[in-house]
Amino acid sequence: MRSEKLKVWNVEDQIFWEKTGKFIANRNLKCSIPCLFLAFSVWFIWSIVAVKLNNVGFNFSNNQLFTLAAVPGLSGATLRIFYSFVIPIFGGKTWTVISNSSLLIPSLLIGYFIQDPTTSYTTMIILGFTCGFGGGNFASSMSNISFFYPKKFQGTVLGLNAGLGNLGVSALQFIAPLVLTYGFFWETPQILSNNNFIWLQNASYVWVVPVIITTIFAFFYMDNLPGIQFSLSSLSSQFIIFKRKHMYLTTWLYIMSFGSFIGYSAAFPLLIKIQFPEIDPLKYAFLGPMVGAIIRPIGGIISDKFGGAKITFIDLLFMIFFVFGVIYFINPATKNFIGFFIMFIFLFITTGIANGSVFQIIPMYFSPKESAAVLGFSSAIAAYGAFFIPKSFGLSIQKTGSPTFALYCFIVYYISCLIITWWFYLRNSKNIIV
Repeated sequence: MRSEKLKVWNVEDQIFWEKTGKFIANRNLKCSIPCLFLAFSVWFIWSIVAVKLNNVGFNFSNNQLFTLAAVPGLSGATLRIFYSFVIPIFGGKTWTVISNSSLLIPSLLIGYFIQDPTTSYTTMIILGFTCGFGGGNFASSMSNISFFYPKKFQGTVLGLNAGLGNLGVSALQFIAPLVLTYGFFWETPQILSNNNFIWLQNASYVWVVPVIITTIFAFFYMDNLPGIQFSLSSLSSQFIIFKRKHMYLTTWLYIMSFGSFIGYSAAFPLLIKIQFPEIDPLKYAFLGPMVGAIIRPIGGIISDKFGGAKITFIDLLFMIFFVFGVIYFINPATKNFIGFFIMFIFLFITTGIANGSVFQIIPMYFSPKESAAVLGFSSAIAAYGAFFIPKSFGLSIQKTGSPTFALYCFIVYYISCLIITWWFYLRNSKNIIV
């Protein structure tokens, strides 16, 4: 049954869920995941392109390169604030078609301009901002999917949507280096210092056709749910979340989880290149976002079983330990790439688990409409991690010659999250508003 033919939508009603709701929900989830996957891929184009720019004729400093990797996070996070509230206005299907189509803008423009090494740094920054269209899509996608499923499945389903969507980062960092070495007959290659050819534009062009295909599928197979959509004039009904203390607390925790994941994903290739110049970062960087994304649904599943607060607290202890491990292995006296890489992989795993566990907490404290808005808004604020973490590394390296100071700052922040998780969600976890 198409949801447009429904007069009500009540997935908390078990009979309705089994007879009608489950089929519609699963169909929309199957369309949502690949759209979100591509959004993350387009969002992180610069994490690969920035690594190779100076090899093809550009002349940017390390801090400028980290900034280029960071600006998509700034624009993506800002767009998420607006995208958090659009689903009840436009409907899930309508907005997915619009937002997914917008990914064609950075995919085409970046591929065109990076072929010319005389392109100005200002133009590069603007191109980086267009990648934020991909970052913004996460907020609307998570908000939309939250309407389709009962509360008891929220941790698992949101973990699947986000986790498999997050794999787009890893896919970009795996696929882009492969397509850089092949050109179509109408393309002009760039020449590296070793006289090898590279087609850097393919890092963005490769996403054009998949974006078109997924947009078509979203148009024909996704739904605008009845009873969810309301007018712009009543948008204020969602703003009640700003009166809830748990909106601010869970957002602070989600910055820790998703903000760390997305920030480390943006910075990881450049961090490897600068700390270990003898290593080709494009051979290894994709593994971090991959394991973080794959583990995210597991974080949601175990949180549904054992409680999001408990899993978040334990996970934070490990996260702090692994950051100390990263610091140890970039110390000049103990510097070692294998140790650094292993510590960072485990750090990505902890961010992935926390992504699932924090999203399990949120629906426990809000009504369905409030929860959807909080999910979107918290993801918007957390996405600024994609700007601040790479920028923090860049500034730390510029001022001190090492990223260590930035990492110590992250540890202090994680300790604050540990305290919040214990005080508000773990010590008296029976006081849950449902």
